[in-house]
This record gives sequence, C-alpha cells and structure tokens, in this order.
Amino acid sequence: MGAALAQELGCPFYDGDDYHPAENVAKMSGGIALNDADRYPWLAILHDLISEHLRRGETAVVACSALKEKYRRQLRKGNEGLQFVYLKGSFDLIWLRMSARQDHYMKAEMLRSQFESLEEPGSDEAFIIDIENDLENIVKTILSV
Repeated sequence: MGAALAQELGCPFYDGDDYHPAENVAKMSGGIALNDADRYPWLAILHDLISEHLRRGETAVVACSALKEKYRRQLRKGNEGLQFVYLKGSFDLIWLRMSARQDHYMKAEMLRSQFESLEEPGSDEAFIIDIENDLENIVKTILSV
C-alpha cells in the first residue's frame, strides 16, 4: 500500500522493514518478537530518514509498524509535518494478506504478538483507514484525507 501511495504522490517509498538491524531480522526470522529495546535503534534510523526529507521540504512515504504511542512519539519528535496513516484491519484479514507474502523474514505467525503490542492511535494522532477495500480504493481514501 505504501509503494502504491508513494507512486500516486510521485515521491519515494521506504519500507521500514528494510532498515532493521541484522539482529532484529534474525530474531524475527526465528519467530521471536521484538521488544522495545530492539525497536528503539530501528525507530531512530526511521526518524532520521523522515527528518531528512522534511528538512528538504520533500514528501516521502515510510511504512513501519509503529505499534505503540511511544514509538510514534519517537518518530514525530522534531518532525513537524509528519502525518501517520493507521491501516486498520482485523486479525483475520491481515493474517490472510501476510500469509500470501513471499520471501519476507517476518512470518504471519508473529502477527499475534503485534496485535498484543498494538496501541491503536486515535483520530487526533493519525488518519485511520479501514483496509477492507482493495488497494486502489485504500490509496484513493488516503489521498482524500
């Protein structure tokens, strides 16, 4: 979804998963959920990536699992203009979509731990988008908010 949104916006797309340190990838590949200590260095990298684009006045789309309010706060710190889009979906729908992914180190079996960690943002913190629709309609909805 992020890549499709970035294409519509004519800007770069960054998959946050590509920025995890090797230790995080190894943990997730082994089915071990990340803890806060694992996530903070990764979030710092993403924060700086976002900051770099904002300083240049550029738009970019960064996809990441900012599951907790404190993670979103870390990403937002000093990054005026950052907008979050929360792609909200049921466990079953996301499980189905993750199960269809190929060649990704985070397997669908880890989804339960993500739902357990999730602190859903309110509408004052993020645009909340229901992902029941198809990709094209999701992107149109995001662009309309």
